[in-house]
Amino acid sequence: MQKTIALISFLLSLFILMGCTKKEAHDESSVTWDIDKDGVPKFITCNYIELDKIYRISKFRSAVGHDYSDAFEHCRSMKHYFEPFAGTDWTAVKIFAPITGVVTRAEQEWAGTKIEIESDDYPAFRIVIFHLNLIKPLSVGDKVTAGQQLGTHYSSQTYSDIAVIANDPTHQGRMVSYFETINDQVFSEFQQRGISDREAFIISRAERDAHPLTCVGDSFVSPDSLENWVILPIRITPLPRYHS
Repeated sequence: MQKTIALISFLLSLFILMGCTKKEAHDESSVTWDIDKDGVPKFITCNYIELDKIYRISKFRSAVGHDYSDAFEHCRSMKHYFEPFAGTDWTAVKIFAPITGVVTRAEQEWAGTKIEIESDDYPAFRIVIFHLNLIKPLSVGDKVTAGQQLGTHYSSQTYSDIAVIANDPTHQGRMVSYFETINDQVFSEFQQRGISDREAFIISRAERDAHPLTCVGDSFVSPDSLENWVILPIRITPLPRYHS
């Protein structure tokens, strides 16, 4: 009888310990980042798309596509669309993991798959990549490594787009530009394409507020007086890769 009681006591203690461990893991996944206080870290170490095939990129807070905004702003596209050159087979444009991290969401869209990756180094930040044709299925909890090919762009029905979300102290989610989060080595690829300043890809909040858009639902219904696109003026042919 005493042995039975001791065994039950041990199992109960183990169950409680496992419960505490799970709670701690959940708490860790809720880490936040105060952008106003700490700025935006440059943690993206790999371009997510084959840049030599891209003709132009929409600006952060543009009127391209549809309203994609956060709890702090509204009626603006707080992501970037990447449009390939004319004549490019859009389904052959490769998409890569821009960071090392864990898949926190994988959903079927009307065109391909949307995935969300939480950064290992900065777990308050998540990268969202839209309209993927995956090489292999990805599930929540899967690990990806920066530079790993995830698949290709789904089709010419839609642009490829990417968003970056920070878990702010209010836990509402705050969006920042992809170009604020890429490191200098990654941005040098855009400099080679003729863009010298990251800010070229961003409409500031003050400028957008001074030139507001009108939305019905998530659709833009007013003209925009601001330039929405950045054309990459220099086209680079990548060097061939030789294998020994």
